[in-house]
Amino acid sequence: MISVLFAVLTAISNGSASVLQRRAASTVPDAEAMHLSLIRHLLRKKVWLAGIGLVIVAAVCQAVALATGPIAVVQPIFVIELPATLLIASCAFRIRLSRSAWLGVAAVTCGLALGMASAAPGGGSESVVPGYAWIPALIVTGVFEAALITWSRRLRGNARAALLGLAAACGYALTAALMKDAVSRLDSGGGFLALVSAWQLYGTAVAGVGALFLLQNALQAGSLVASQPMLTLGDALISITYGVTLFGESLRTGWWLLPELIGVALIAAGCVELARSPLMSGAKPPPPRVR
Repeated sequence: MISVLFAVLTAISNGSASVLQRRAASTVPDAEAMHLSLIRHLLRKKVWLAGIGLVIVAAVCQAVALATGPIAVVQPIFVIELPATLLIASCAFRIRLSRSAWLGVAAVTCGLALGMASAAPGGGSESVVPGYAWIPALIVTGVFEAALITWSRRLRGNARAALLGLAAACGYALTAALMKDAVSRLDSGGGFLALVSAWQLYGTAVAGVGALFLLQNALQAGSLVASQPMLTLGDALISITYGVTLFGESLRTGWWLLPELIGVALIAAGCVELARSPLMSGAKPPPPRVR
C-alpha cells in the first residue's frame, strides 16, 4: 500500500509538472531545439522552474515507491498522471470538464485497472542486480535511444514530438530501474555507504537529466496529443520490461494477454482524448461566449 500511495503522489506531481513545462517550452523558438540554449531559455521562466520543483517532489516519492514495491507495479500506476492533472486543472480554473474529457478519464482508469488485474505483476528478487546484467540492458537502451533521436531529427511537428516523447519515456524507465537498484542497496547490508558508492545512483542522475532534456524537446516540437501518450505508455511498458529482465518480476501470459492488450488500448485512447483538452496546455481556456 505504501508503494501504491507514493506512486499515485508521483503521478500527480509529474502530471502537474508536465503541464507547467509544456506552457514554458511552447514559447521556445524552433532554432533552439536539441540545443543546450533551450534549457538556458527555460531557466528564465518561473513557470518552468515551478515544474522542476514538482519533478523533484515526484523523484522523492518515486524513490520511496520503488524501494517498497516492484517496478512492474509502481511504474504503470503513473499513467493516471493525465487524468489527475486534468482534474486538478479543472478545479484550479473552476471549469467543468467536457463529456469527452470524462470519457478519457474513465478510459485511462479502467484500462489501468484491467491491465494490472490481468497482468498481476509481482515477484522479483529483493537483492541488488548483478553488475554484468546491466551491460546488455544499457547497450540495448542506448541503441534504441540513439535510433529514436536520429529519426526525430529528420522530422518536424507532432511526428518529432512523438518520437522524442518515446525517447524520454525510455530515459525515465531507465531512471526508475537504476533508482530501484540503487535504493535496494540500503537494505542489502551495506547501508548508506553502499548507496553513495554505487554507480547506479549517479547513473540515475544522468539518465534523469537526459530524459528531462528529451522531454523538453518533445514538448517544444509538437502538441501534447503527440508526445504525452508515447511518454505515458512508453514509460509503463519499458519499465515493465526492465522489471522482468533485470529484477526477475513476473507477469501473466497466455490468454491473459488479451485483456492486457485491451487495457493498453483503453489507456492509449484515454491519453489521446485527455491530451486534446485545452487545460493540458497549461493555460486557462477562454470563457464561453454569452448568447
